[in-house]
Amino acid sequence: MHTLTIDPMHAADTDSVAQLLTPIGDRIADPRLDAWVDGTGAALVLDAPALRALYRDMAITRRLDGEGVALQRQGHLGLWAPAQGQEAIQVASARACRGDDFLFPSYRELGVLVTRGASAAELVLGWRGEVHGTFDPYALHVATPQIIIGAQSLHAVGYAMGIQRDGTDQVAVAYFGDGATSQGDVNEAMVFASSFRAPVVFVCSNNQWAISEPVSVQSRFPIAGRAPAFGIPSMRVDGNDAIACTAAMRWALDRARSGEGPAFIEAVTYRMGPHTTSDDPTRYREASELELWRSRDPLTRLEAHLRRTSAWDDAFADEVAAAGDALAAGMREAALTAQSRPAIEVLDDVYAEPHVGLGRQRERFAAYLDGFADEEV
Repeated sequence: MHTLTIDPMHAADTDSVAQLLTPIGDRIADPRLDAWVDGTGAALVLDAPALRALYRDMAITRRLDGEGVALQRQGHLGLWAPAQGQEAIQVASARACRGDDFLFPSYRELGVLVTRGASAAELVLGWRGEVHGTFDPYALHVATPQIIIGAQSLHAVGYAMGIQRDGTDQVAVAYFGDGATSQGDVNEAMVFASSFRAPVVFVCSNNQWAISEPVSVQSRFPIAGRAPAFGIPSMRVDGNDAIACTAAMRWALDRARSGEGPAFIEAVTYRMGPHTTSDDPTRYREASELELWRSRDPLTRLEAHLRRTSAWDDAFADEVAAAGDALAAGMREAALTAQSRPAIEVLDDVYAEPHVGLGRQRERFAAYLDGFADEEV
């Protein structure tokens, strides 16, 4: 069984992470991961086309992330949660999943939605704050992104327990950040997952900051060390290494799918931008820290590897850039042409069936809105 050996080091340290691709793009060996990307089976080998596909989704995610920030700064969105720097763990983990595996993201997993084929409008309109969700979860096999910190971990475990009762071999995946591990929801989810051997994978993107709180304050030791205390094996992986993230996710998925129970991945990465566009990270972190992590960028790392293995050419780079620009243009068009819904519709689609309590809320809210009827809009 794979378990983590805890060294007396700080939670923010990165020396112990499993890694297959160095920051300068060199492919290295790691016995914890090698078999999951270098195995003899065709599905295991990460060949050049697979690596290019990884890079493509990561680059498109970054392009769309930049467009989302710009749209918010220009007043077309209410908020945006930047994902820059975290593309490798998001894209690689989602790509490692089967199409029918059900993913439960937080609000920052843009790369998961890109990988699962969300449309431009589906990626952006939720950030206007006017709808409860922008896509059909059963079409993408992705739950509506959760704003409440860590709540999606409970949803994922509940779904996984349903998988057990249906007798299928799907896997549920819960995504959350380092800050969420300090919430009761994540710990309660691990209790249930362990007790019922639920087919769920916990993916913690340790981006070093829970808004303005550093991970060094949240935990004295690596976050991955918490899972074994619940009876859940864990792996601490370089979250900016797309190859290592693929291998770690394959290990975790195989364990969950084969009936061995849950697994936990701590992907050590970094949030390059603000927590959200309402945050100013210059108030709590040093520029030198940002530059250190810029040298570990997941996109430049994979690009360097593709160039060294002759898997990169100008035609590929142009195709990726064009695809990103096209989706970004779709996002912008969707945001600029969106029509604000009547405020009363915020109560639509909250419950499958109407009930008395919701009816009373609608009446009170309608009366409140009527108070503004004579004001110019």
